[in-house]
Amino acid sequence: MVGYAFMGAAHSQAWRTVNRVFDLPLRARMVAVAGQHADRVSAAAHQLGWEESTTDWRTLVDRPDIDVIDICTPGDSHAEIALAALAAGKHVLCEKPLANSLDEARAMASAAAAADARSMCGYNYRRVPAAALMREYVTSGRLGAIRHVRAVYLQDWIVDPAFPLVWRLRKERSGSGALGDIGSHIVDLTQYVTGQSIASVSALTETFVRSRPLPGEAAAGLGGVAATGFGEVTVDDAALFLARFGGGAVGTFEATRFATGRKNGLRIEINGEHGSLAFDLERLNELEYYDARLPGPEQGFRRILVTEPGHPYLSAWWPPGHVIGWEHSFTHQARDFIDAVATGGELRPSFADALGVQLVLDAVERSASAGAWTTV
Repeated sequence: MVGYAFMGAAHSQAWRTVNRVFDLPLRARMVAVAGQHADRVSAAAHQLGWEESTTDWRTLVDRPDIDVIDICTPGDSHAEIALAALAAGKHVLCEKPLANSLDEARAMASAAAAADARSMCGYNYRRVPAAALMREYVTSGRLGAIRHVRAVYLQDWIVDPAFPLVWRLRKERSGSGALGDIGSHIVDLTQYVTGQSIASVSALTETFVRSRPLPGEAAAGLGGVAATGFGEVTVDDAALFLARFGGGAVGTFEATRFATGRKNGLRIEINGEHGSLAFDLERLNELEYYDARLPGPEQGFRRILVTEPGHPYLSAWWPPGHVIGWEHSFTHQARDFIDAVATGGELRPSFADALGVQLVLDAVERSASAGAWTTV
């Protein structure tokens, strides 16, 4: 694994857990983790369960005893690591969004298509059982023709203008702001659930706080002392867009890190000719379903508790009613990755799928810049 911070910890939890929960044809051995600082990555290896650590990810690509490279770094290094790993015949799991630019994403998808090794992009919310069940309901025709898609992803962790200028607020490191960080999730999830691709968008983006204290500076509101240095925020704080789907549906999307009071508020709703479905990440064991074909007195949204062994992934976990959490989506991701590598099954989302998301993000940025409807 390359990178060991937030996503590295989530992925490590998954690799530690997956073979203890699921009966799979291969076992994951956590050989080595790479990071920039020797002391920090060594401590992370000990805490997260890795056998070794290194400050040079290239040594992992060269090692014959390593089969998989798991990329959990900022977006500016995704392409370099993934291309090297695929060229060396390693299977690759890469965090989202796939890359920082459309050209990088295209190169990665092309390399993945030509490689003997397998690859997948880590849009983990596909692996929440309720979201996977939502897709089953849509693809089985329960909603009929899809009319509307509504999707929001709301956070508030940078509302304070004294919050420092971390890498996620610099375009050269992250590619974009709320759009790529969290907006990519709802683009992927809605396309996955509906089976339709976004065809065109009309967008706006906004940056509310345009300069922030440099990391390491003591800032008012954080350390109680005025900062001595500031840097420019070069990404969006919020992105909103209308969308037309190729299958005829229309959609609204909002991604912001300035929704005061919202910590991780992802919600999608699908309205069809025969009914509606809604999923809320903060109630991730539930799915809301409305069946318009029931007699009038019986109509109304009903809650489906997604904990039954017949629901996606849940036969390996607890008795009905015993809920699971956010981290389980990463274990399910590791489960699907290992199973597909072992059996030759399909790995989704592929790098080609992730390129599809990147095309939407690019269209949103172009639309916001031009102030016009833009084709994906």
